[in-house]
Amino acid sequence: MFAEVRITLAKKERRIVFKIFTVCILLSIPSFGTSNAGAAEGNADPWRSLQFLFGTWEARTQGGTANAAGSGTYTFQLELQNHIVARHSGGEACKGPADFNCEHGDLLYVYSDAPGQPYKAIYFDNEGHVIHYDVSTPSPFRAIFLSDQSRAGPQFRLSYELNGSTMSGKFQIRMPGQAEFKSYLEWSGSRR
Repeated sequence: MFAEVRITLAKKERRIVFKIFTVCILLSIPSFGTSNAGAAEGNADPWRSLQFLFGTWEARTQGGTANAAGSGTYTFQLELQNHIVARHSGGEACKGPADFNCEHGDLLYVYSDAPGQPYKAIYFDNEGHVIHYDVSTPSPFRAIFLSDQSRAGPQFRLSYELNGSTMSGKFQIRMPGQAEFKSYLEWSGSRR
């Protein structure tokens, strides 16, 4: 009789354990991609704070130590299945001193090492320069690209600010030992 009770309890325990196991599995299925929290995270736009840059912009230079005047365009757009933001630029007219490269061409790529991590950028140009930037967006229509400060060389700051329909930009340099950045080139223009 005790053996029969023990077998009966064992069967009931197995059924209870099986039911609990089944319920746990069923409850965990939404966490594989159907829960609202997961969907919200997956739909969050990682480029939201830089969207004001997107599009093609006119650029007319003014001021700065480059002492150059020119016009052209640049475009910020998503590339590589929205994993990076790329800036491509092109000149249309340029006049500057003999040491200023009026045939200048460059690429800027903005990326993040992981979702939710700060933006970083890397810049290349046809003169062989490569600059690594940390990117911040201190206000909704402003982005600052800041290179590491090095004792051996200059620090660079590239900034964009949208005021109404005009995008302004500055490329600034701070030499070792200097307290302030100095504008090398400044530009502004509207969206095309």
